[in-house]
Amino acid sequence: MKLVIQRVTGASVTIGSKLHSEIGAGLLVLVGVETGDTQADVDYLVRKTAMMRIFPDAEGVMNRSVIDAGGDVLAVSQFTLLASTRKGNRPSYVHAAPHETAVPLYEAYCSQLAEAIGRPVRQGVFGADMKVALVNDGPVTIIIDSREC
Repeated sequence: MKLVIQRVTGASVTIGSKLHSEIGAGLLVLVGVETGDTQADVDYLVRKTAMMRIFPDAEGVMNRSVIDAGGDVLAVSQFTLLASTRKGNRPSYVHAAPHETAVPLYEAYCSQLAEAIGRPVRQGVFGADMKVALVNDGPVTIIIDSREC
């Protein structure tokens, strides 16, 4: 699994012209599920997301987690994180997990993260054409691949 974690002052998902989800300060997490990913990948990334110290403490040092900061989380599925660009100019998504594998792992990530942080995790809609808006705070963007741990 691959995650792009962004510290935000706010983020939202709109589907069609309707606001679907939004958060205040916290994390926007883009989630890509790769063929071969398992529950072990979910467990690892939930721990990393919940405990990642990327929020400022009283001295302005990134020393607090989303839990410590009381931040919100918005998780959005994004198969394009698995794009292969080695050949040609059109990305290939052959490494993205099929729907029947990706959906349960994405949902497990969201529910376990909610349990870990003690608050709901807002979500996009798997497979939907979504418009994601955010204000990146810092900017702080962290990329994590569970296969490179």
